[in-house]
Amino acid sequence: MTPYNAYVLAVEDDRQIRNYIGYLLDTEGFRHIAATTGESALSLLASEPIDLMLLDLGLPDIDGMEIIRKVREWSEMPIIVISARDQDKEKAAALDLGADDYLTKPFSATELFARIRVVLRYLYRQRSGGKVQSVLQAGGLKIDFDKRLVYLDGNETHVTPLEYNLLALFFRNIGKVLTTKQILKEIWGVSYGNDTQALRALMAGLRRKIEKNPAKPRYIVTEIGVGYRLVDE
Repeated sequence: MTPYNAYVLAVEDDRQIRNYIGYLLDTEGFRHIAATTGESALSLLASEPIDLMLLDLGLPDIDGMEIIRKVREWSEMPIIVISARDQDKEKAAALDLGADDYLTKPFSATELFARIRVVLRYLYRQRSGGKVQSVLQAGGLKIDFDKRLVYLDGNETHVTPLEYNLLALFFRNIGKVLTTKQILKEIWGVSYGNDTQALRALMAGLRRKIEKNPAKPRYIVTEIGVGYRLVDE
C-alpha cells in the first residue's frame, strides 16, 4: 500500500522506458496505468481516478507541453515531467505551465521516488482541506508560520519581512522547483515582469543568514537556468 493510495498514470511512448517506470512503480506497490500517446492519456484522465501523472514531453501525437496546458484548465493533479529534453528553457516552460517537477532522462529510482513523495505530500494536503502545518522544518532550518519566526539550529534568526515571505514560499513548496517567474509573481506581483536582479539580491541576503556557506548552499539550492528549490530533508 502506497501513501494516500495514489493511482499513477505514466505517459511514455518508449516501450523500454515505459516498462522500466512500470517496474519501479510495482516495486513500491503503486497502482498504475500507462498511455503511449497524448490522446490516450487525456482519455484516461477523463475516465480514471488518476492522482498523479508522469509525463513524457516527446509524444507522437500531442506535445507534452500542450498536455500540461490542457490538464491545468480543469485539474491541479500533480504532474512530474520525465523527458529527454534537458534545455533550461524547456524545464522552466513546463514548470511555468503548471508541472510540479521535472526529471531529465536517464533518471534513477531514488530520484523518481523522491520527487513522487514531494508531490504526494501536496496531494494529501489538498485532500485534507489544504491545511499547512504551523511549524515546518528542513534539517536545522525551521519556520513558524503563526509567529512569523525563523530558526536555525534552534536559534531564532532575524530576517526581513521580504526574506520571510520568500522563505515561507519555499517552505509551502518544500522539495519543489520554483521558477524565477513563479517567485517574482508570488513575492512582487504579476506586474514585476522578468527582472531577476531584485530576486538575486534578496536570495543572497537570505542565504547569508541561513547558510553556513552561501556559496555552497545546503537549504535553498539553485536549479541553474530554471529557479530554486528548498531541499526536502
